[in-house]
Amino acid sequence: MTRKVRLFVAALSLLALILPAGGALAAKPIVIGAPLSTAFLYGWDAERAMKLAVEEINAAGGVKVGNEKRPLELDVIDTRDLEPGVPVSEALLAVEKLILEKDADFIVGGPVRSEAALAAMALLAKHKKISILTTGALTPKYHAVVGKHPEKFKYLFRISGEAKWMVLGELVPCLLDIGKQFKLDKLYIMVQDVAHARTGGKILKKVMSKKGWKVLADPVVYPTGATDFSMGLLDAKKKGAQVIIIWMDMPESAILLKQWYDMKVPALPFGTIIAAAEQPGFWKATDGKGQFCLANVVNAGNAPSSATPWTMKFVKAYEKKYGMEPEGYGTSSSYMAIYVLKDAIERAGSLDPDKVVAAMKKTDLMGVYGRIRFDPKTNQIIPSLDPKEGAVGTVFQWQKGKRVVVFPPKIATGKILLPPWMKAGK
Repeated sequence: MTRKVRLFVAALSLLALILPAGGALAAKPIVIGAPLSTAFLYGWDAERAMKLAVEEINAAGGVKVGNEKRPLELDVIDTRDLEPGVPVSEALLAVEKLILEKDADFIVGGPVRSEAALAAMALLAKHKKISILTTGALTPKYHAVVGKHPEKFKYLFRISGEAKWMVLGELVPCLLDIGKQFKLDKLYIMVQDVAHARTGGKILKKVMSKKGWKVLADPVVYPTGATDFSMGLLDAKKKGAQVIIIWMDMPESAILLKQWYDMKVPALPFGTIIAAAEQPGFWKATDGKGQFCLANVVNAGNAPSSATPWTMKFVKAYEKKYGMEPEGYGTSSSYMAIYVLKDAIERAGSLDPDKVVAAMKKTDLMGVYGRIRFDPKTNQIIPSLDPKEGAVGTVFQWQKGKRVVVFPPKIATGKILLPPWMKAGK
């Protein structure tokens, strides 16, 4: 082989290393930084959903930025902000690392804990990083701050639900339906000591009292990591509770439900947020003691239903990749955030944050959990009980080992059942 031929072969070999299989020059990836509490449900399910979306988009050719197709790259970092005793500062360091060291173009996911998400707002605004909250962080204060300072925080969006709508728009109508159907009107509230749960519990007590329900006590507050709920359950039983609202994102909520089942408390357990009961494996893990528990998983697609044509397509794709149905709150919203970002970038024709923000504000597409649009002032996703009009939620009930969607009516696949040791009111 002559020297010229050897050089030519070497050049071809080098070229092969920098060219993808398709033959075009490899484009610089668009980096999505994902700050998530990965040891907890609302972190790991969000990560899995994002990976699924990124793989689908890249397999279809990537994101068109002007005249160039660019792949997505997901960079996940553990914020640990759902772990008991971990300071908010650790989540802020994770976000800062994604921005300064990982050079993330966009931030999607968390921080997951409401307190950490609020603390990160100034940091994201300072660096002009578009952020899409997709999981955890249910505090209404987040979008209220954006609405109060729309120019400063114009880069911050939330594509999932928030506590106020969950209470007023979903939980209260669902409770009123339950009350009408079974003649129930006695409520007991148990919440975790975190911002969104404390706020939600207080709002719920006030609203349901005005609706004619008897709220039997102030919301009982449990510290994150609590493992015994028997005293609260005994109190609920003694006072004649007919529905027990549970608002907890800690995995120990599974213990609460086991104790409820073993004590045969004659009240319907309703998890406004109840991380343990949301997961497909909950039934087996509790030997069926999750039977009859209601759980709000915030967005459709986090449990099987036919909310939109995309819902079951997403459910089946997730199940094919991970061997289980979507696992709970944060799954479908994290998946959709990647597609919404892709849509906005392509309409903007640029990665410039101001141009992408302008495109994000004009988002209007039918997604996994309904019509995806953002409030123009607060950048909060617009909710609805009708998937044709907005982002629709999901309340399901565990029935014979399956998660059966029972609310809202437009996407329900079954009806609510009472446990056999409980009777309807008179």
